[in-house]
Amino acid sequence: MLQAPEISLDGREPVSMAFEKAATAAELGVRTIWLATHLFARDPISTAALLLERHSGLSVVLTAVSPLSINPVQIAMIAATLDEAFPGRVSLCLGVGAPDDLQGAGIDATRPLTAMSEALAICRPLLDGKREAFEGRRFSVAARALDHGARRVPLILAASGPKMLVLAARMADGVLLSAGSSPAFVGQSLQTLRAEGAPPSGFSNCGFVYSAVSEDGQAAYDRLRPKLAMSLRGRHHSENLALAGSVLDQEALRQAVAEGRMEDAAALMSDDTIRRHSVVGDPKGFVEGLQAFEQAGLDRVILAGLASPKEIRTAVSAVIARSE
Repeated sequence: MLQAPEISLDGREPVSMAFEKAATAAELGVRTIWLATHLFARDPISTAALLLERHSGLSVVLTAVSPLSINPVQIAMIAATLDEAFPGRVSLCLGVGAPDDLQGAGIDATRPLTAMSEALAICRPLLDGKREAFEGRRFSVAARALDHGARRVPLILAASGPKMLVLAARMADGVLLSAGSSPAFVGQSLQTLRAEGAPPSGFSNCGFVYSAVSEDGQAAYDRLRPKLAMSLRGRHHSENLALAGSVLDQEALRQAVAEGRMEDAAALMSDDTIRRHSVVGDPKGFVEGLQAFEQAGLDRVILAGLASPKEIRTAVSAVIARSE
């Protein structure tokens, strides 16, 4: 059984809407909000500070901050400063970032595994208050400590490929699997993560899960259709689709998106495929979808893509009702 509902905000909507969503979530008892980092979108660091100040019961996860765009020392400084102001209410999730966004900002995205490994090796001792020198292939740090002292900030790694999953188990406090993953792919990913032994005690298996819920279940499916079309067109989702048993013409989907034919792209997404890669439908179907992701091994299902405060209220209320 999931500990409590958690939601994510992706930074692509007006800040005023993010505030409304967070206020509704906090009112309903949500304790953790994951704030996504997307280049060219809203800045999650500013949003995090404002939400932590406004809602004393909320914690935030900075997600997924990329050492390719922000130096690991600066990342540690950000997390430590927020934790100093709001102790125990900040977690840090590192991730590579979207390739197209990195390219658009002129950022070198080669050797991402090296970058992530070195970033963890730098952020961990800095947040622990240690003074350690580090010399890597991409980053180097002198033997200096943060002025903040030791800050108990959990470190999570956004991972999908086998090597990144193993790195998460070896160096992080948890792993975050991306939205669009099916329960079958989640299960295989977590099995890969454990391939070299069990993660440390307290390790969290977290996953973003595309979510849509409405009393009119078909409306929920229709709302997710274009979002999943954009996500599942990626070649890296081929194994995910195969494991789920989803039937999807990825090549036709990629071509439709590339040509701007979004109605055609959405039409390629069947209800069956949507159901296999999200939690969706009326409140009853929504809860059944959550159970599938729990059974796949997720400790924390983060509801991603909820469109409005009203939908957050419906979704969180359904989760709460299930646990009562």
